[in-house]
Amino acid sequence: MRTERPFTLVDAAKLGLYGGIAAVLISLVGMVDAFAKKDIIAGVVSMSQVLLGAMAFTPALFAATRALRNGGKGGALAAGAVAGAVAALLVALLALSIAPLNLRAIFVNATPKLVNELLPVGSEGLMGATILVVAGIVVGLLAALLTWLPATLRRSTLISLGAVTLIALLKDVFSVIIPTDVGRFVYKSNGLSVEGAVVLFITILVIAYLWQILQPRLNRAVDRMPESRRRVLSFVATVGLLALLFALPVLLGSYLSEVADLVGFYIVMALGLNVVVGFAGLLDLGYVAFFAIGAYTMAVLTTPELPLVRSFIPQLSFWAALPISVLMALLAGVFLGVPVLKTRGDYLAIITLGFGEIIRLLVLSDALKPVMGGAQGVTGIARPEGFGMRADSPQEFYYLILISILIAWFVTSRLKKSRLGRAWMAIREDEDVAAAMSINLVGYKLAAFATGATLAGLSGAFFGSKLGSMVPASFNVLVSINVLAVLIVGGMGSLPGVVVGAIALIGLPELLREFNEFRWWVYGAVLVMMMLYRPEGLWPDATRERELLEDKEPNVIDEDPTGLAEDATVPT
Repeated sequence: MRTERPFTLVDAAKLGLYGGIAAVLISLVGMVDAFAKKDIIAGVVSMSQVLLGAMAFTPALFAATRALRNGGKGGALAAGAVAGAVAALLVALLALSIAPLNLRAIFVNATPKLVNELLPVGSEGLMGATILVVAGIVVGLLAALLTWLPATLRRSTLISLGAVTLIALLKDVFSVIIPTDVGRFVYKSNGLSVEGAVVLFITILVIAYLWQILQPRLNRAVDRMPESRRRVLSFVATVGLLALLFALPVLLGSYLSEVADLVGFYIVMALGLNVVVGFAGLLDLGYVAFFAIGAYTMAVLTTPELPLVRSFIPQLSFWAALPISVLMALLAGVFLGVPVLKTRGDYLAIITLGFGEIIRLLVLSDALKPVMGGAQGVTGIARPEGFGMRADSPQEFYYLILISILIAWFVTSRLKKSRLGRAWMAIREDEDVAAAMSINLVGYKLAAFATGATLAGLSGAFFGSKLGSMVPASFNVLVSINVLAVLIVGGMGSLPGVVVGAIALIGLPELLREFNEFRWWVYGAVLVMMMLYRPEGLWPDATRERELLEDKEPNVIDEDPTGLAEDATVPT
């Protein structure tokens, strides 16, 4: 095991410097100004204050965690205070320099209003800057005190703080779902009430703490059950979950069902990309092409607004066009796979990226406008109809999307446990060894591409029908990036991880549309943190988790101040 030099206060100051730079950056791009309009606790704590506090709290937590191993509790307190002070000092220097240096000439968000938001309420100038630095020291000390707690209690506290913040941000969502009397107690006009915040924090803290204690016992109890009882328990849990999922539209209403539909599209796509990237290890950056092929096939076959196409092909119903849309996406996957699957790694990623751009430019071109609609797109796409009903509302489409998710889940879960799935995983681990074991690399890679393309086409067909119109702008490379990010955050190769990742990266930003302009900043920060401290994902696949952690030394995992990495232990 490699030895580490002692953690010093200079190291703590460096961590605080990183936090301070991040705070200055988010201030100058306008995040602080935008978040100041949203309160976490009405009239007490705003979201911008929470955001700036996190820029001091996070490096202080990391610094105190590392100092605790070398210098004990006193060293942790000193490291936390230094990190918090340095982070706050940079913010104070920004506030003091905006007017004298005329920073607004360079940064449009560097306004007097920003100065008021950075400095404590009712303070200004050097006095305000001093108070801000003292506040940073206090935040750093609180972070250090948190490291004194047992790992279980520390995790529960952090989970509770994050959950309370999220519940406050999603006020418009929860106030519709929860009973009116509860909503009046928990919420005020622009955030949580003080009493509601305290009750929520304590309740979530207790639940998180008890769950972490009881979960291992429950797992051991289930493991000791006979196989027949485990199957019965699994069946009952599955039926209960399905009943809840089918009842959600009634509970959620129209807006939340719309968000659930969007998350569902990405879940189906991510389950398909999970086969390509998570199972077979093939980096596909042009996955949106298959999604677009499914959507445009549905549009072309069902719209009455393309006279040239209608002169050759009669207008089809949704259900008649659905299998053709899926088949076209499958054929496109085979068409792409045959010439390129002898490549690997970065070369394969570049080729698939180019394929995605080719498809987008084809549907955008004037040459294919009589067939594809060109830049103006296609409208009048058919909706699903049957049994005297027509799917028009988000709630009605929710059930169709849920059924497609269940089909995709069943197919991918069965493939993962099959001989084909084991061959994909062998290719992912080492192509040369897999070839030496007589695995047909091109054939199995082609099967992975075809499977992923099929599910993308299925999602695209439903997406086109739900929107009722298609434009090329809906199929840019960012869709592929989003789906890949869902896999990374949820966990490569993990089916539950796909759902968790889609909810976190697609559902939450949709619910927080007022901050939508900063989505990519948050994406970047989340991905960096995930790669550093949770590379296996939020809900990792067991095999993938062992692969990522088997070469790590114990002291690297222990550096995680949240304690989340302690859950990611390698079975012996």
